Amino acid sequence: MSQEGGKAGPQRAGGTSSVTAQTMEVQNLSAYYNKFKAVTDVSMKIEPNKVTALIGPSGCGKSTFIRTLNRMHEIARGGRIEGKVLLDGEDIYDDRVDPVQVRRKIGMVFQKPNPFPTMSVYDNVVAGLKLERRHKKSELDEVVEKMLRQAALWDEVKDKLSANGTDLSGGQQQRLCIARTLALEPQVILLDEPASALDPMSSQKIEDAMQELKERYTIVIVTHNMQQASRSSDYTGFFFIEDMGQPGQLWEFGETSKMFSNPERQETEDYVTGRFG
Repeated sequence: MSQEGGKAGPQRAGGTSSVTAQTMEVQNLSAYYNKFKAVTDVSMKIEPNKVTALIGPSGCGKSTFIRTLNRMHEIARGGRIEGKVLLDGEDIYDDRVDPVQVRRKIGMVFQKPNPFPTMSVYDNVVAGLKLERRHKKSELDEVVEKMLRQAALWDEVKDKLSANGTDLSGGQQQRLCIARTLALEPQVILLDEPASALDPMSSQKIEDAMQELKERYTIVIVTHNMQQASRSSDYTGFFFIEDMGQPGQLWEFGETSKMFSNPERQETEDYVTGRFG
């Protein structure tokens, strides 16, 4: 049901293109916690330079699934998968692939903002780069401004870069976490309910930032907000669970405009129109 999207690379500070948004393809993926199967047999193609929203009632496996896309799921106790997740044709679960590098290429922003509590706004953005110990101060300055601009935060914090990151508002902290993720030049950005605890104005800024970011990155977002999904995404996957104790399934996947106007399954229509969930 998906369509091919174009690829576009971001211009890094200094003006050279170094990252290209990549296609992800999930093939027959099932996710487990020890023997419990939380998600079963999911297949989908995630297009570059598009926003793909994952929706569905609580407990249907959306957050588990999104964590399989950058190998965060295996950090959970008993977490494992069957199937494949391909990034530009390469299986990220191949034994030869370093999971740390996977998480660098496929960055994640969590539901609760988590800026590093002892660091300034500036240091939060470049924390990952400083570990490499090969960037000049002038280069870091350029990265900080660029990434804060991409995260729609620069104008609000440019005069308080030395302030503690946790002194910002909740919405600002979340956008700071997005900027910190962008600084590592990912190819894909995963957002697990990034606006669920935010006020409407902060949520709108996150949505606006996503529309800018998809020009450079592949984006996947989990959301319970149907208006947010319909406004912000190009493709939508509806996860559903038929009975308690059963694994979540990808019930329907397709272009967002069709999913919200003429879905193929009754359960999808019932969910997006608020009849349950």
